[in-house]
Amino acid sequence: MSESHGDEQPSAPQAHATLIQETGVPSTEEALRKRHTARARSAADRTRAACRCAGVETDPGAVIAVPTEAAAKAANALRLSADALVAMAEGAPDPAADARQARNAAAASVLAARTARDRGADALSEAAYQAALKASQAAGTAAGREGLGRNEALNAEAEAAEAAAVAAARAAGWV
Repeated sequence: MSESHGDEQPSAPQAHATLIQETGVPSTEEALRKRHTARARSAADRTRAACRCAGVETDPGAVIAVPTEAAAKAANALRLSADALVAMAEGAPDPAADARQARNAAAASVLAARTARDRGADALSEAAYQAALKASQAAGTAAGREGLGRNEALNAEAEAAEAAAVAAARAAGWV
């Protein structure tokens, strides 16, 4: 309490939170969540597009615990990318957890890209698969111990790799 006025003064974090609420400026965690979510959505979109191009439908019956067939692996990739988006929508923003979910979506897209590449078997499909792999690796680095979803340089690299993966998927005719 302030002795001169008798009213309680907010702590610095409380004052910052109040300022954010009053000005509409998102917190750092909210801003990071938006970035990680955008990357996860993009990877999930690439997963769906690669599966569609490979002729793999989103049949929930095709999702199995240990897939061995290409179609089952692709169906699992669809489920994994959807699960990542659902997990990001729940709870308060957490940059480390959000980055892990974006990494999961990017990793799932590699499974679908492999299936589409194997069905397409041309240079553009190979390039799209390689770009998906690089996007997954960059997302993993951004989510890893060094970045924990907060490192600006690692997040920017992951975003650039995701944009390159989208461009390569488009060039392959997947998107």
